[in-house]
Amino acid sequence: MCIPGTALSRYINFYTDFAFKKIFGTEANKDLLISFLNVLFGLEGDAAIEDVTYLNSEQLGDSRQERRAIYDVYCKTVKGERFIVEMQKAQQDNFRDRALYYSSFAVREQAVKGSKDRPWNYELAPVYVVGVLNFIMDKTNDDKCITRVQLKDDENRVFTDNLNFVFLEMPKFNKKEDELHTFLDKWLFVLKNLYKLKEQPQALTEGIFRKLFEVAEIASFSANERSNYEESLKNFWDLNNCLDSAERKGFEKGALQKNIENARKMKLKGFSVEDIAEITGLSVDDIEKL
Repeated sequence: MCIPGTALSRYINFYTDFAFKKIFGTEANKDLLISFLNVLFGLEGDAAIEDVTYLNSEQLGDSRQERRAIYDVYCKTVKGERFIVEMQKAQQDNFRDRALYYSSFAVREQAVKGSKDRPWNYELAPVYVVGVLNFIMDKTNDDKCITRVQLKDDENRVFTDNLNFVFLEMPKFNKKEDELHTFLDKWLFVLKNLYKLKEQPQALTEGIFRKLFEVAEIASFSANERSNYEESLKNFWDLNNCLDSAERKGFEKGALQKNIENARKMKLKGFSVEDIAEITGLSVDDIEKL
């Protein structure tokens, strides 16, 4: 079977789990992540990120009963700043609450055990949450693809710089190659269009993009990497097909994503496909693809 995006594509699809982790979540390629974060947050000079250490992406609660958080990428700079980078392929119920919940682990883990002589003074290093979204979160402003969020008071003054969110609504980014005027434009363009490109665009001449295209070229993969990528790509297209199919049948995307997640869990627990279809409203074909 030919998986869409393998036979005709030279480069990997950034929206697959494999590609996201390979580009942003590996030690060998962390300079790509550093470049992206610096340009996204406008960090320059002494404020620029020079290096990051990848941290455990699985954050546990205080007990086994408490819900955990699993990040796509979680890292810390030499100055102690925490960066959570998440890719979200489909609309999810209470997405904003989820982002806030995920940030709480990076805040809470900074609590240190003090002593009688030197108790902890609650000083925190900044936490940054980045959401790369393959869906439109805010339909009230179709031209704005980047949303930046901070805690502010009732006079719109920043209450603290230590909690920052940036959401990239990638479907809203529609600039063409000749419209890329900033370094951030170039990053967004390449992330959205990577798998469609036949070669490195002339507008993306910076060395960091040369490396990105080298990392992303499917022909250079080992047999194991290619197999893992194709499995990840198949999961991506299966999810898209389920979303498209259910949308045609009148499902709202948020409810649909919840049904898909429930269907996956029921399959793992051994429910029959027919029972899952009856409970979730998904088709048998869609469930078999999960």
